[in-house]
Amino acid sequence: MSACGAGGTAREVPAAGAPDAAPTAPGTAGPVPGTADAAPGTTGTAQGRAGAVPPARLPARIPGLGARTLAWIPANARQVVVVTGRDRDANHSEAVLYQHTGSGWRSGPAWPARNALKGWTEDHWAGDLRSPIGVFTLTDAGGLLPDPGTELPYDRSDAFGVGGTGFEGEPLEGSFDYVIAIDYNREPGTSPLDLTRPLGAGRGGGIWLHVDHQGPTQGCVSLEEPHMRELLRTLDPDRHPVIVMGDAASLRE
Repeated sequence: MSACGAGGTAREVPAAGAPDAAPTAPGTAGPVPGTADAAPGTTGTAQGRAGAVPPARLPARIPGLGARTLAWIPANARQVVVVTGRDRDANHSEAVLYQHTGSGWRSGPAWPARNALKGWTEDHWAGDLRSPIGVFTLTDAGGLLPDPGTELPYDRSDAFGVGGTGFEGEPLEGSFDYVIAIDYNREPGTSPLDLTRPLGAGRGGGIWLHVDHQGPTQGCVSLEEPHMRELLRTLDPDRHPVIVMGDAASLRE
């Protein structure tokens, strides 16, 4: 079992637009002139009740994401995990799950996260110790521990066992108890353990969401174990979940 982010390839998923955002042109990573959806709806009305507080409006767009990033999000995505790095070279970040309600995006709590030792890159290569910036689908899961109740395909395997220590001397044991494959240069619909790398091994791969080991990763994003379990139980393939990941400045573009 190789460590996360080692020896694979990465495939970014620039896709056909985003909910409430301009569509992308085929084969491009940025928006083209188009139309945006209407202003956000409301969750109810307070008409006819003296002194009632109007319900809060949900945002039509996910906060912190610029036009380029929004245009990468597939139009059918209704669950978006946003992982925001503090800056390009930082290995601490924050993860928030946004879910579309039909009238706007509702955010979950902010979870502490970690990313690669040297931060982020838009041109990931094997061994660069940076996490890839982009928007990627989330289709497959697995881990050393039994399925916690996810609707994603889940591969329970002893091959997720890992030992040794991380960059800061922290034990790696348990890091892959729960894993969600980030579809960066891999074949969706396969186990996270699958080593198929469509762009070649040189472009890095094996980029996962996994359990935090209290230190930076080689290229993955890590969350504390309770948050990994919650995310696994929440993600729904019918809602076409994706992850948006990168440093804050890049995601604002």
